[in-house]
Order: sequence, then C-alpha cells, then structure tokens
Amino acid sequence: MSNIQDLFKEKLHVINIGTSTFKDDLDLQGTEAIQLDWQPPAGGNMELINALDYFQDNERVVNANKEAISRIKAAHPFLVDIDLAKNVIPGMHSNMILHAGPPIAWENMAGPVQGAIIGALIYEGLANNEEEAKALVVKGEIEFSPCHELSAVGPMAGIVSPSMPVHVVENRTHGNKAYCTVNEGLGKVLRFGAFSEDVIHRLKWIKDVYAKALKKALALSDGIDLKSITAQALHMGDECHNRNKASTSLFYRDITDYFLQTDLDKEQLREVMQFIKNNEHYYLNLSMPACKASLDAGHGIPYSTVVTTMARNGVEFGIRISGLGEQEWFTAPANFVKGLFFPGFSEDDAAPDLGDSAITETMGIGGFAMGGSPAIVQFVGGEVADAIHYSEQMYDITVSENSNYSIPTLDFRGTAFGIDVLKVIETGILPVINTGMASKVAGVGQIGAGIVHPPKECFEKGLMRFYEVYGEGGING
Repeated sequence: MSNIQDLFKEKLHVINIGTSTFKDDLDLQGTEAIQLDWQPPAGGNMELINALDYFQDNERVVNANKEAISRIKAAHPFLVDIDLAKNVIPGMHSNMILHAGPPIAWENMAGPVQGAIIGALIYEGLANNEEEAKALVVKGEIEFSPCHELSAVGPMAGIVSPSMPVHVVENRTHGNKAYCTVNEGLGKVLRFGAFSEDVIHRLKWIKDVYAKALKKALALSDGIDLKSITAQALHMGDECHNRNKASTSLFYRDITDYFLQTDLDKEQLREVMQFIKNNEHYYLNLSMPACKASLDAGHGIPYSTVVTTMARNGVEFGIRISGLGEQEWFTAPANFVKGLFFPGFSEDDAAPDLGDSAITETMGIGGFAMGGSPAIVQFVGGEVADAIHYSEQMYDITVSENSNYSIPTLDFRGTAFGIDVLKVIETGILPVINTGMASKVAGVGQIGAGIVHPPKECFEKGLMRFYEVYGEGGING
C-alpha cells in the first residue's frame, strides 16, 4: 500500500463541485482543475424536493407517461380541409377572438396582440378603425379565449377571428382535430400587430381567393400527410419552427398536382401557387396544428407529468400538463428572447416571448431538433456546436425519443420528446425554444430571432399542483 506521503508527490487532478471560487484559487496556483457546475435538486426547495421524492419511480406516473407518449407518437396528422374558423372550430362564435398563449385580459395584453385584435375587428367589419375597435372591446362585446382551449394554435399574436380561414388538421389515429390560420408571409402582417389597409387586403385575399382554391385542391386529395413531410424535412435541414424551407417545398410538391386538377383559371392558379412558393414560412402554420393535434391526443391522462402545451402571450408564459385539467395553466412572466437583432433594433425594442409556436418544441422538434438544422444558427445566433448541444441536452428532461422524427447529425437518433415536469425540476434544465422576436410596438413586425427558455416558475407551480392532486393526501393520492 502506498504511503500517504506519496500522494503529495503526485500531480493533482482536481474536480471542483459547486462554487467556482475554489477553482479560481487553483487556477492562480497553476493547478489544473475541472469545474463541475452542481446545484441541489429543485434548487434546494424542500417542498419541491418532497414532491420529487414522492413521485420518484412511482409506478402510476411511469405507466401514465408511457401511455401519454405512446399516444402522442402514434398520432398521424393530415391536412384535410380549410374553412372559416366559425364553421369548424368548436365553440367559436361571431363575437369571439382567439389569441396565443395562456388567458389574458385586454388591458394586460402586449402591444402586438392588441394591434392584431384591432386588425381582426376591422377585417371582420365589426369596426372601421382603431377607435371603434377599442370601443367594442371596452364595452365587453368581444369574448377572448386562448387558441389552445379551442384546439387551435396561432404564431406570434396568434389571432383567429370568426371569418378567418383555418387549416383543418386531423389526427387520423385518434380522431381529434386542430386548427391554424394561413401564414401571411413576411413584412407588415397581422400576427405582429399590423392593421394597415394592405394587411387587411391581404387577409381578405387569403379568404376570398386562396382559401377557396386550397379547399378545392384538398377535396381532390385524401389529405396531405404532415407527419411524413415533417419527418422528411428534418432530414433536409429544417427544424420546422424557424426554418421551413424544405417542409414548405415538400408541401408545395404535394399540393401542386391537386391545384392543377381544379377548375381554377390560369391566372388564379398562378396566383395561389406563387403565394406558397414565395413564403418559406408557409409550413409553420401546418407544423403547429400537426403538433397540436398530436399532443392533444396525450392530454388528460391521470398521473402523467408530460407537458402537452407551452405557449406565450407576450406577457406570460404558460404550460399545461397531461394529468391536470384542460384549462389549468401554470404561468409566470415571459422571458425576453436572446439572439440576433435586425439592423436598427435592440433589446429595448423587443416584446417579451410571444406566440403558440412553442408547440413545436413541446412535440420535440423546433429548438429540440436544432442539432439537425445547422443553418438555423445564422438566424438565431450561436454556432453549430451550440445547436447540437441544445438537442442533446433535451434528452435529460424528456420521457422518451421520437423515432418518427430523427436527427441525422446525431446518428439519426430520435428527437427528445415528452417534456417531464419532474425531470425539469430535478435537473434545473429548461426546455429550449428558438423563436422570432416581435417589436413591443404593434405593427412594426419581427425585429430579430434567438433562443429563449420558459420561466422555471411554470414548472414549479405545475409540480406543486400535481402533488396537491396526486400526492400523499391529495385529491387522487
């Protein structure tokens, strides 16, 4: 056995756990040390730790999560129709406006959301101008609801009004449907709060020309397989949130033949096909309801800790959890997106995190699949290695991997999916979301793109409510 004195003759190999102060001292002495950032589970919060301990290896939770992700993975979304929101969205009526994110009152809404609502009321013919639109709202004549509570999703402000056309996406495995408006393209658009005459004109063209043409084309099809398009696009460099070049091209390829079979005249045909061709983000408004239809199939499973919704309204970030109520939101103030700004803009110009598009990350694509979309870093900032790191890190907070959606750069490993509230709290790792930045001023539009994380308070509140319902002495415990 070596003499303990021999230990002091050997070169030290130091691993410093916790505070970096000790490593700094070793660095000054020229001693090589590795810093391991560590923190106690749940940040040392004993209430959260007790809840984690209670559900650790809980057979009911394990089995419920297996059921939730099995249903989500088996879901098969198809684009089957396009119609006016009031005709197809259950619960939609002529004085209702849907918005992105968790519930919020008019007076608390972010600028882009209020601007988009004003535009929607003008589009609907319920108001002629901004003042009349605001007066309608103040009188209480307009009912607001989160898109998510009516099986819908919307990018950025996420506004859906009664006579807006919505894509109808059917999950043919389980029979449920999800809905989303048509992507307007870039520039001054309603989803960023613009409501000028040209914005309203474009929305009316989408309703009166484009939607009618697409409806005819879809009637000739057996539906467009969105699950297949997403899977292919992930192998072609998309992550199907902020990069949709490949997915839009694949959709364009699939729908073109059906357009050609309709009775549209040459000019109409060219106009509607150019609309898709010139809008590289068209598929976002298909990937979102495809993810929504899939995730809704996994919601409402008792004892499941899988997150089925992440959404933002420009003020608050909200999540919903499979094992808890349909309208139970766990919210906290939305963070600001960190990334690249367009010329002339800075952090001072940005609104907090906004939109329902984080439904893609909830499904395990978007930011979770950035490792297979290296070009995305040119849009959101960082390096390719960062994108790969984000994708790899997400396996630590999810229940499973989705072999339907694989990442070529990770040896075709399935994307991480099934965000687990327990694992988020235990590890302190938050889901990654890549997203656009909206100006805080209505109508200015997108001012950049970057990376954002949900506030941890959403998950802490969700876990404590879950413990209240299913824990020792709980309602169902």
